[in-house]
Amino acid sequence: MRVFNLLLLMLVGCGAARFRRSRGREWAHHGASMFADLSVRELKSVRGYLHKLPELGLTDARSKTLKKNNIFLIELHLPRKHEALKSLDRGQAKPSREARVVVIFGNQAKPNVTEYIVGPLPFPKIHRVKTFKKDKLIPFASRPVTISEYAHLRQMLGKISTKAHKLLFETSGGFSFTNCSNRCLTFTDIGPRGLTAGDRRSWIMLQKKVEGYFMHPIGFEVLINHRNLDPKKWAVEKVWYNGQYFDSLEELVRKYDNGELEKVQLPEHDDKDLFSTYIPRGQSNSATDIHGPKFVQPQGPRYHIDGNFIEYSGWSFAYRMRSSAGLQIFDLRFNGERIAYEISLQEAIAFYAGDTPVAMQTKFIDSGWAMGTSTYELAPGIDCPEIATFVDLYHYYDTDNPVRFKNALCIFELNTGIPLRRHFNTNYMGGYNFYGGLENTVLVVRTTSTVYNYDYIWDFMFYQNGVMESKVSATGYIHATFFTPNGLNYGTKVYNHVLGNLHTHLLHYKVDLDVSGRENSFESIDLKYVNFTNPWSPKDRVVQPKLHRTQHPTERSAAFRFGKKMPRYFHFYNPNEKNKWGHQKGYRIQFNSHAHSVLPRSVKEERGITWSRYPLAVTRHKDSEASSTSIYNQNEPWDPVVTFEDYIRDNETIDNQDLVAWVTVGFLHIPHSEDIPNTATPGNSVGFFLRPFNFFDEDPSLASKSTVIVRQDKAGKAVIQRWTPAVVGHCVSNQPFSFNGTYAEV
Repeated sequence: MRVFNLLLLMLVGCGAARFRRSRGREWAHHGASMFADLSVRELKSVRGYLHKLPELGLTDARSKTLKKNNIFLIELHLPRKHEALKSLDRGQAKPSREARVVVIFGNQAKPNVTEYIVGPLPFPKIHRVKTFKKDKLIPFASRPVTISEYAHLRQMLGKISTKAHKLLFETSGGFSFTNCSNRCLTFTDIGPRGLTAGDRRSWIMLQKKVEGYFMHPIGFEVLINHRNLDPKKWAVEKVWYNGQYFDSLEELVRKYDNGELEKVQLPEHDDKDLFSTYIPRGQSNSATDIHGPKFVQPQGPRYHIDGNFIEYSGWSFAYRMRSSAGLQIFDLRFNGERIAYEISLQEAIAFYAGDTPVAMQTKFIDSGWAMGTSTYELAPGIDCPEIATFVDLYHYYDTDNPVRFKNALCIFELNTGIPLRRHFNTNYMGGYNFYGGLENTVLVVRTTSTVYNYDYIWDFMFYQNGVMESKVSATGYIHATFFTPNGLNYGTKVYNHVLGNLHTHLLHYKVDLDVSGRENSFESIDLKYVNFTNPWSPKDRVVQPKLHRTQHPTERSAAFRFGKKMPRYFHFYNPNEKNKWGHQKGYRIQFNSHAHSVLPRSVKEERGITWSRYPLAVTRHKDSEASSTSIYNQNEPWDPVVTFEDYIRDNETIDNQDLVAWVTVGFLHIPHSEDIPNTATPGNSVGFFLRPFNFFDEDPSLASKSTVIVRQDKAGKAVIQRWTPAVVGHCVSNQPFSFNGTYAEV
């Protein structure tokens, strides 16, 4: 009877475990919509609600005047973490959906930028002002440049080009800024916009408007002060031409006309010989009458998508595309257990050097250029496999209606072409005992950001063995300036009159780990050598590595600086949960990066990117520390709205706490002739892995039914054991899997 009761209790326990996993999956599915981007309906309802408030005095964003009050950005405002977890972990009601709204107030005595939280959606009734840490106000000069402001900048450049028409026409080989038909000039503006807080002065360079115009500077750059809301009061403060500075446009034109300076005369332009185009040139050694390999799904996709909720091979998570910064993953679980609450892109920067004023001033902080909204259509078969599921994205940024970006995100399963694991067990006599292998398939969630000249390809990749990889691949056009001999100290000559400027890319992520719960601790693991008497040969000594673990109990102790020796393992674990073998359940962060800091701490612009001091920093979770940066830091890096250093300055304890890892990866790019026409992705991909470290009792990919095992019978014949169909399908092969495995002298 006691045995029966024990069995009954075991069955009930197993059933309860299955019930919990089932309910956990249901709650995760139920809660995913909390993180979904705002729908078109919600975006329009927020706009309608705010436009009806007379005290705001809102007008259209696209109207020409700069002296106006208008909505600049609408996106999802995330719920507080503890409120979201009540829904995700207990099945309770979801918190109300809310919107974050950025309003530019330009039509009042003291212009300002104010952020509001508006809700509940889809029928908003209330709003409140969103505050920043230390009640930091948003400087008006820090606002991103709008389409309306760009229209006035173009008008001013038109006036400048009219005054300098002869110079520009002769310099560029027949191009002009206005009345130009197919021989037009265009421009590139850069940030930050000035040298001190409150500035709004932009260096702008002119280029030939052809395919890949980023590669066609003409040697003319101008500094425009556009701080005043009345464009009639804007002014040219400096001009640079062919290596020389001038205090005014009039001075340059006068000296040019009088023959007092060395003139630039670019060669006549020929569209048939455009070095920046994608049109093939040179001798190809590949067959052009057949396609290369393609992906197939013989029986259809093996992942499931429901709105913003995705399930695949034990994984489940929600995703969103934050307009201000980019792709985010929420409630990441494997086999029902949460690994991370949030993994999200925070920022991308590219800091340059050069000899021209544009080059030496260029310090791009890409969230200030709407990195999250630069999500243009993905091309099937190139950007993503043809078999991918393509998703439309919607953004409300510097517009009066939501904008649809068709097929801007893709989801697909990828065979990496290398096994996840395999072993050939030889018998050393021309045969084998067994062969075992498992194909490596991963789920990929991908989008891109084309931030002007550069294209970033953002990937979140989910492996069958509980590993997640975050990867970014850089491509697109290099940021090039006009060549001067001194420019070779800052880059490479890549074409006539063109310098590819050296720069460093840094990418920053937030990784809110919840390893078997919110109570986590952090340690680094490295090796140190020990030297002791050999126990089985006392006259000798043993020198070998030994594990050296360092506990990091505070935020400051867990902030690792660039330039310092880095431990090789970063381990986040739950001190209260152990696996079958008595090890604390954990995950580790593994870097794939060649990053280094971009500026010394003494440089005032560095204040806007203090996160770039650290390849890894660990803080205690706070809802008030939701992001390490802001869309305002680009134009106000000297006194930024968000300063990451504040997050670790209080040096709180991080033992047995809800922890957030802030990860910085990147690489130095010294342009070279092979960057023409474009930077290629091989060698330009960086990121990090989340890898289980005693989280499971064994490799969870053992559950995969794609495993193949081959053994020899007594007659030497291969006996194949597999759990998927023997024949893949005619798209790949109509022959069943075969394997011999023998080897012999010939």
